[in-house]
Amino acid sequence: MGAPTLRTEDGYVFRDLDKNGRLDPYEDPRRPLEERVEDLLSRMTIEEKAGMLFHTMAALSPGDALGESAAEMITKQRMSHFNIYGEVDARTIAEWHNEVQALAEDTRLGIPVTISSDPRHSFSHSPVTSLHAGSFSLWPEPIGLAAIGDPEVVREFGDIARQEYLAVGIRVALHPMADLATEPRWARISGTFGEDAHLAARLVAAYIRGFQGETLGPESVACMTKHFPGGGPQKDGEDPHFSYGREQIYPGDNFEYHLIPFEAAFEAGTAQIMPYYGMPVGLPFEEVGFGFNRDVITGLLRKRYGFDGVVCTDWALLTSRDLGPAGTIEAKAWGVEHLSLEERTAKALGAGVDQFGGEACPEVVVGLVRSGRIGEDRIDRSVRRLLRDKFRLGLFDDPYVDPDQAERTCGNERFRAAGDLAQRRSIVLLKNGDISGGKVLPLRGSPRMYLENVSPEAAAEYGEVASDLGDADVAILRLSTPYEPREGLMERFFHAGRLDFDEEELGRILRVADRVPTVVDVFMDRPAVMPEIAARSAALLANFGASDAALLDVVFGRFRPSGRLPFELPSSMEAVRRQKPDVPYDSENPLFPFGHGLSY
Repeated sequence: MGAPTLRTEDGYVFRDLDKNGRLDPYEDPRRPLEERVEDLLSRMTIEEKAGMLFHTMAALSPGDALGESAAEMITKQRMSHFNIYGEVDARTIAEWHNEVQALAEDTRLGIPVTISSDPRHSFSHSPVTSLHAGSFSLWPEPIGLAAIGDPEVVREFGDIARQEYLAVGIRVALHPMADLATEPRWARISGTFGEDAHLAARLVAAYIRGFQGETLGPESVACMTKHFPGGGPQKDGEDPHFSYGREQIYPGDNFEYHLIPFEAAFEAGTAQIMPYYGMPVGLPFEEVGFGFNRDVITGLLRKRYGFDGVVCTDWALLTSRDLGPAGTIEAKAWGVEHLSLEERTAKALGAGVDQFGGEACPEVVVGLVRSGRIGEDRIDRSVRRLLRDKFRLGLFDDPYVDPDQAERTCGNERFRAAGDLAQRRSIVLLKNGDISGGKVLPLRGSPRMYLENVSPEAAAEYGEVASDLGDADVAILRLSTPYEPREGLMERFFHAGRLDFDEEELGRILRVADRVPTVVDVFMDRPAVMPEIAARSAALLANFGASDAALLDVVFGRFRPSGRLPFELPSSMEAVRRQKPDVPYDSENPLFPFGHGLSY
């Protein structure tokens, strides 16, 4: 930040002057974009080019300063793309970002850093896939936005999230997910827009336009749309983060259906694309993970769709991580497990990817070029794309942010109000009353309420809280879709396996419902199988990330329910097992169909 500066008569401020006050062509924003890219590329060493090809993790914690690891990756490995994780406040992110940019500015060419993030606006928290909102406005999961089904709401969310990201220096969103939730057991459903490709396409396009605008520019956050050509059709619903879930299968011959949301993303101008870990089985493609798959990256993405933006692999395709007593995270090198690190890197570059997510080994690329196994012109093609996005985002012209402004912007009153409204709009009323037509909701007066997983403080604004079920007029239970807990460092963060309640828990819930009229609300990060609860509850709702106040507003009629199911709810696990993982809403006799939702 101590570099000389110059303000010209036409208002431009230059920070990157040399000691004699000269300006290199790539530093001049008045020059054409491609001229700036080519000028900078011509000055870069192979080490600097290789560093651009790696997009790894950087951990933040409260009161965090720039750690030695990040500093070394910037100054020694010449890396300039970092995916931040950790639940920290807006000021901490902004200050850390400025430290990173100051360090990068003092490198030989002063190439600014691009900061990215997984979603940061939801109720759920997983260090693998998404982070709790914290300082940011709080919204339903993307599957909840699909329950609202309004592209304008999704565009508004994208625009608000863009402003919050921009304020702290996050310039690449590692989202949206354009995958389809056609396999109800899949653990990533909450990040999708449901199982209908045409609804998902409309919402993906609106999401991207909210983040990027009509064209990528200094006020944009670039979207890395994932996971091309569509995760979701997973064998047995298992996820390809793990070797036992590596196969994507298409028994319904429905591969093309999963491309529809990506076609909308291309039309909306998504800047970047991330392929998934999975390997296609039974298709006319090589049976290797999509990040290594030339048929998919070059043949389908580059040639058929003409996509010339950045392609970044999903995280950790090349190297395994030994975490000592915590265990090992294996490389997701499905289909190419037998290849060496150098061979995997060369195969992915040959497939057409530009960048390696979650990796930090640029020396491997340097070695491949110097040995003649990869031509430097091949590396240049990827570096051009990466530089182009940095220039378009305005990072070379002013990469710094204002921490005070970050605090004022993130989670401000207007943004939080918009998120609160979306929470209420996303709630789906599945059932209201008994078969005779008697309605239970909205609740009236000031009933005595027995609560499970509902804040007594929040409920006290609506009625009396009963500590004993026998004293209650009504019970309100908040549940979650069941899953099979699994061991393993990463596996414990993935809700996978069965969707039905075990016998003990189901019996307990039904005993409550048999004693007192019971309102059941289920958080559906995946479709729940619950025919008995649907039959014996007084009212049944689904939420996709909503506060207790949002739910109670609906239950008591302060907000009329308007959400619609973004996926069907199967009637049994047997029906789940018989449905085809690549085909939407195809289970036999669903308990509630896609699009179902009541109101009053």
